[in-house]
Amino acid sequence: MVEWKSSAAEDEVASAAARNPVDFSALLEQTRRAQREWANVPLAERLRWVRRFRDLLARDAQKLTRCFSQELERTAADSLVAEIIPLAEAARFLERSADELLRVRDVSSRGRPFWLRKVEIQLRREPLGIVLVIGPSNYPLFLPGVQALQALVAGNAVWIKPGHGGWTVAFALRAIAVEAGIPPQVIVVLDERVENAQQALRTRVDKVVLTGSVLSATSVLREAAEQITPAIVELSGCDAVFVRGDADIAKAVRAVVFGLMLNGGATCIAPRRVFVYRSVAEGFERALADQVKGLPPVRVRSSAASLAERLIHEALLLGAELPTPFEASSPDAFYPVLILKARPDMEVMRSDLFAPVTAVMRVDSDDEAIDAAGMCPYALGATIFGEEAASRKFSKRVSAGVVVVNDMIVPTADPRLPFGGARHSGFGKTRGAEGLLEMTHLKAIVVQHGKRLRHLEPAHPHAEDLFLAFLAASHRRKWTRRLRGWQTLGRVIKRS
Repeated sequence: MVEWKSSAAEDEVASAAARNPVDFSALLEQTRRAQREWANVPLAERLRWVRRFRDLLARDAQKLTRCFSQELERTAADSLVAEIIPLAEAARFLERSADELLRVRDVSSRGRPFWLRKVEIQLRREPLGIVLVIGPSNYPLFLPGVQALQALVAGNAVWIKPGHGGWTVAFALRAIAVEAGIPPQVIVVLDERVENAQQALRTRVDKVVLTGSVLSATSVLREAAEQITPAIVELSGCDAVFVRGDADIAKAVRAVVFGLMLNGGATCIAPRRVFVYRSVAEGFERALADQVKGLPPVRVRSSAASLAERLIHEALLLGAELPTPFEASSPDAFYPVLILKARPDMEVMRSDLFAPVTAVMRVDSDDEAIDAAGMCPYALGATIFGEEAASRKFSKRVSAGVVVVNDMIVPTADPRLPFGGARHSGFGKTRGAEGLLEMTHLKAIVVQHGKRLRHLEPAHPHAEDLFLAFLAASHRRKWTRRLRGWQTLGRVIKRS
């Protein structure tokens, strides 16, 4: 691994983050002091820091590509396009949009009850405090990097707990941030041990952002619940692809192959289930099988390889077919697998699998496709291939956090896109405007300009009649009943 050094990064926080064990109480106190100072830095200056960060990220891009774990088995070009360029674009999005998104907003007087006519409401977006970012192993720079940037821009401090193999690139990210001018104590990189995430939560951070598996989420959310710590969780996917009868079959095949092989199959929104309409199924399956046959093996984790092998054999026992015989794979040489004649009750159609495996099921209609897709508990992303207008309409019926029409995965790197899933794929959003706002809490400030506060005076002698008449005058549907309410209101007031 490449050793990343900078004078700014060689401080007590960095060494504390790498020590075993970490004194979390002391680290918490140090980070809280630094966060309060950082929150008082004007937003304009925080955004100037982001601009310097982006410049240094571009300067050090080539060096950064050598920091990724060799387990990712990516070329330098792949790392640039999958992680570094999207992170730079996310930084630029913040530079352009954060000021407007975080601006203090006065609530319009429109719709204000007349009896609150002298009340003014102001909404402020304020930092949470310390945000714990628990990163994944498959995209160790882009995903936690965007989350950290958004938290920092909002005025928070960040603790980053990298996923397996992600410490070096996370520390490189921190070194660039510190060189760009951020206070070193505001961004801390913990080591990769799971215990560090658990201890950080017990230390009472102010929010946790997890990108990981459902299994990881159950542990993190249990710990967060003990501390009443809010959470964003972006979890596993088992993404559906819908190839409609009017789809461009050649494009759909190329896209599925691209998604299947991206990052060695370790992509949460990779195509795991393909629902192809029967009218085009034969040609699609034949073309896809021809493409998959020629794909090279990739390296996957041993646990993923074992799970994939079990799911493939189970599918075969239940009547699925493979266009080519399944060869015993090893984690170091796992050959991509295409499963035909799949059914939604097969476990392979309901599992979060980080290996290049995709299953194809034929369907006769939109209803059948939606019903079959809905049998899977995951709803992270989905893709539709077909005529645009019809696909847009169909997309409204698809359960997913992100639906891409006539492309796959790449458009989700758009920095404007709020990303997150539904159902077992998690909740909350990262990235985009919504991701930035997730790093704040909303404070409402209410100012009363009225001199006479009737609610502080002794109760009206006919209060119940008064309020009932007001409700009728203001909220009954028929104008005749509203008129009657006003007449009653007048009589009650006159009577008093």
